Parts: sequence; C-alpha cells; structure tokens
Amino acid sequence: MILSKKIWRFVVVGFLMSGVMIWNLWLGLGDGKMHVMFLDVGQGDSIFIESPEGHQVLVDGGPGNFVIEELNEVMPFFDKSIDMIVLTHPHADHVDGLVEVLKRYEVDLVLATGVKGGDSGGAEFWKEVKNLGVEVEIARAGRDFVAGSVVMDILYPTEELAGKEVDNLNNSSIAMVVEYEDVRVLLTGDLEEEAEAELLKAGVDLKADIYKAGHHGSKTASTLEFLEKVQPEIVVIQCGKDNKFDHPHPEALRNFHRVGVDKIHRNDIDGRVEFEF
Repeated sequence: MILSKKIWRFVVVGFLMSGVMIWNLWLGLGDGKMHVMFLDVGQGDSIFIESPEGHQVLVDGGPGNFVIEELNEVMPFFDKSIDMIVLTHPHADHVDGLVEVLKRYEVDLVLATGVKGGDSGGAEFWKEVKNLGVEVEIARAGRDFVAGSVVMDILYPTEELAGKEVDNLNNSSIAMVVEYEDVRVLLTGDLEEEAEAELLKAGVDLKADIYKAGHHGSKTASTLEFLEKVQPEIVVIQCGKDNKFDHPHPEALRNFHRVGVDKIHRNDIDGRVEFEF
C-alpha cells in the first residue's frame, strides 16, 4: 500500500482529537461512527464522508453551488476545513461546486487524475488550487488513502492520466472502494461500460454493500455483468429532479433489480441520502 504524505497528517489529527473528544461528541463530530452522505446537489455527484475520528472527505461538488448549502447543514457552523477533496473527473456536474468549496474551506489535499479537458469549472478549480497552494495527489489504481479507520482503495484509472487527453472524460473517472471495518462503499464517478469492462478484466474486488450508480443511473453504466460482481445490497442514484437526461434510465433500474437490489435511494426523490455505521 502506497501512503501519501497526507496520511500521516490524518494519523496525527486522530491523536490530537482525543483532547477535544467531549467537545466533538457534543457537536456530533468524531462520534465513533462512520458517516457517508450522498448530498442533494441536483443533477450531479457529491459525497461527504466523515470517519469515526472526524476526518472529512468530499468526493465531487456537483453543479453550481448547491454543495455549499448541503455542507452548511451537515458540518458545524464553525468548521471551515476539509481534509481531502476528490475530483473524479472535470465535468461541470462534478467540479463546479468544488471551486466555491476551495474558496470557503481550508482544504489540505486534492486527489484527482489531472486529465486534460473538461468544462470551464475545471480550469477555475485548478487555478484556485494553485493560488491556495493545496497539495495535490494524482490518482491511479493501487494507491490507498487512509483517514483514521477509513481506507479509500483506488481502483481506477489503471494508469496515470495527468496531462493526458482522453476520448471520453467519463471513462477517466476515479473509482474507489471506501472501507470501514466490514462495510464497503463503491464509488465509480461517471465510469461507463467500457471502463467497467476494464475493471472486470483486471479482476479487482468490486464487492460492495453500497454502490453509487455509475453516471447517475445512465444506461451507459451499471451493466449486468458489472453488478453481478459488485453484488450491492443498496444502490444510491445521484440525479436531479426532472433532469433533462431522464436519469435514471429504465435499463439501469432493471439491472439493479435483476441482481436482487431492493433498496434503491435517489436524490431526486429522497433528497440527501445518509448512512451511519
């Protein structure tokens, strides 16, 4: 397992937090539980993860600035720092909200592929990262990141993409398994069937209790073969109400039911979806 410099800071924070445990428990932080929140940001992805020790990771920021409203509700009013931001890929519905997050929160580490292209928000995001001097790690399969008792195992991309151009940005998305004790959460950004096939061919362990539907429940993702390896108990679909893409697609929903998933949560119907372990 390759450890980033950031990991040691996570570990140090874990020890330092013991001195303020009572204060944090009163505020709902560092409560000894794992929290995974699929934020309601409209037609886009944004997942907020908090370890039992209080480390915070934000995966994507959705479109616009809806993520700021969501963070205001799930974080204490005085908490203006986030340990790690993960940008799965630079499409507007994943990156735009992160620009404002960088402006309002102190961020220690950014994990991204560094792939070329994307929407204008991507350029603004990297400009802000550079201006603030935020540490950057480039994602590729085989790199693990540790936040207290939570491990983020990077499954994709299988090669370093920094500075490279790709035909389909969706298929450059970071995919990872978030593990806490015996709980596994699979996040695949907007990976489509071609990249899912690569993961199947690589033979990586895709088994997960919770699966965030790839590409917002599009018919171009969540193939039956892929889901048979994931075997999720719960599926979360991050899509906006009455979105112009008609996500989730009926074919994706059929595939979920074919592999026995009977618990499907959707931001467009349920609003923010929260799990606590």
